[in-house]
Amino acid sequence: MTSHAPLPDAGSPRPTVADVVVVGAGPGGAAAARYAAVAGRDVLLIDMANFPRDKTCGDGLTPRAVAELHTLGMGDYLAGRPRIDGLELNGWGAQQQVRWPAGAFGPYGSAVSRLEFDDAVRRHAADAGASMLLGVKVIDVEREGDRIAGIVVDDGSQRWTITLTDLIVADGVRSPLGKILGRVWHRDTAYGVAARAYVKSERADDNWMGSHLELRSPDGELLPGYGWVFPLGSDSGALSTPDSTGTTGLVNVGVGALATAKRPAQLALKPVLDHYADLVRDEWSLSGAPQRVTSALLPMGGAVSGVAGRNWVLIGDAAACVNPLNGEGIDYALETARLSVELLGAQDYSTTWPAILTEHYRLAFSAARRLAGLLTMPKTVPVLGRPGIRSNALMSMVVRVMGNLITPEDSDLIARAWRTAGRASARIDPRPPFV
Repeated sequence: MTSHAPLPDAGSPRPTVADVVVVGAGPGGAAAARYAAVAGRDVLLIDMANFPRDKTCGDGLTPRAVAELHTLGMGDYLAGRPRIDGLELNGWGAQQQVRWPAGAFGPYGSAVSRLEFDDAVRRHAADAGASMLLGVKVIDVEREGDRIAGIVVDDGSQRWTITLTDLIVADGVRSPLGKILGRVWHRDTAYGVAARAYVKSERADDNWMGSHLELRSPDGELLPGYGWVFPLGSDSGALSTPDSTGTTGLVNVGVGALATAKRPAQLALKPVLDHYADLVRDEWSLSGAPQRVTSALLPMGGAVSGVAGRNWVLIGDAAACVNPLNGEGIDYALETARLSVELLGAQDYSTTWPAILTEHYRLAFSAARRLAGLLTMPKTVPVLGRPGIRSNALMSMVVRVMGNLITPEDSDLIARAWRTAGRASARIDPRPPFV
């Protein structure tokens, strides 16, 4: 049995000072707390929820996310969980099974429910010595000039201030603390709306993620988005509710649509999700109605400004580090956690952190969100999708882009073309990522 560092309970003394405060204990915040603790910093990780807690997500882990888990020291965590070899793409009467491309991140992905995954990463941070403060809201900050000197927290019965040296904000897509600090979400570029549920399936141990590029509403209208089915294994951990055979066999079923301020997504997601689950019921051997339905709104592609100040940074979803083509963000959360801790100790983060985000993500985000903007026009979807789904080569390129699997070191034709598209897009961006 794995031992864990003790987590504070309701009777623990209220902390009033910490070297590094991380707000938000999702994968990004917990990973940042782990890295900072390993680096010898006194770390306090805060979240308004008590864990384990659920989160709207497809639960999929790309090879890039799996590689980051190895870097974080959680390489053994996925043992015994689904090994995902690629995507099973569907649409317009065709299907392609496309493996993850060979490259720097390894040949496989996985899937774990956020109810279980987030708690595991959080406990991994605790094992490294990070302190925890859960069930507490951050409601304000205290400033000394251009620095954040402390945060004001509320546990429902009392408010107090925690003084700090550095602040990492990882409080998700809405980022309430980010708003206090001046974060602004710009919806003129593509953003996402998504809903997911869990359903029992006889294919819960599949090695393929299902992806349906031809997403339609219950009345047959073609929507600018896609549907997914991600297998979670026959033992789905914290979600387990054994059936008559003693197994759970759950899959994550979800739908996501793209929108912009000019073309908002005016659709009720739950009927679309129910309709999609019915469409894939036989294909995925589903049983029962979708359960635990949740939805979310996603800023994507760095479509926020105000991501850093003198001694604070925003990471992961709070910084809109989400793939504009599929809403995936766990790999970015883990990466930006690592990069933010490497920055700690610099004199001023207000320019260095946006520069780091720009260096790593600007070209890909600019190109992806421009393409996503085109896909918000329903007529564009079949023009691109109908011929594409019938070409394994084109779908391999799509999987590589959607999986965030192109690195600056890649020098093949597709990688060079994607970077060229990014540079061309960035030159005409009225608002570049993170600006």
